[in-house]
Amino acid sequence: MAPTKSPDSSRRSDRSRRAIYDAALALVGEVGYPRTTVEGIAARAGVGKQTIYRWWPSKAAVLMEAFLDLADRAAEEAAAQPGGVARGLPDTGDLAADLKLVLRATVDELNDPVLDGPTRALTAEGIVDAKLGAEFIGKLLDPQLALYVTRLRAAQEAGQLRADADPRIALELLIGPLFHRWLLRTLPLTHAYADEVVDYALGGLGVSR
Repeated sequence: MAPTKSPDSSRRSDRSRRAIYDAALALVGEVGYPRTTVEGIAARAGVGKQTIYRWWPSKAAVLMEAFLDLADRAAEEAAAQPGGVARGLPDTGDLAADLKLVLRATVDELNDPVLDGPTRALTAEGIVDAKLGAEFIGKLLDPQLALYVTRLRAAQEAGQLRADADPRIALELLIGPLFHRWLLRTLPLTHAYADEVVDYALGGLGVSR
């Protein structure tokens, strides 16, 4: 008789984690963060709630990890598309074109209904939960902002930005308006708007002629 192969526990754990991620994101999108519970996530994922508590201390931790995983997958899928933006900001030598490409991709992410609910939930909860807010910034926002800083410093070295410009403030001029418009939902968030933001920001940051 052929030996019986024992189940692969690591693969089973990966499937369970993926089911929990998907359940958490789906529930937050459907009923909002306050009404999402560990019990609801467990039922949706087809696992026991003790499985969730074995891996995460709270629903906030579940959602954080699920969202980070979703963001990673979205970035990989975007990079795989023709003309997609890979991790890191492009550096073609044309700063305006590079920034417009990245901000357009950001607009697409913010307008994605799959990402919208979880992003708003984490943003809102991070305001009242300082620990969650710090984790959200440290794990998600800061790594992305660092990519802008790197690209803007390269532009400074190439003489495309004022040498005394603070890259951190400069990036806030670029991404701040997008998040402001996304947060308030009063005006459409479009590629054309992203292009104008770049033009306005660089108009104030460019080297004087």
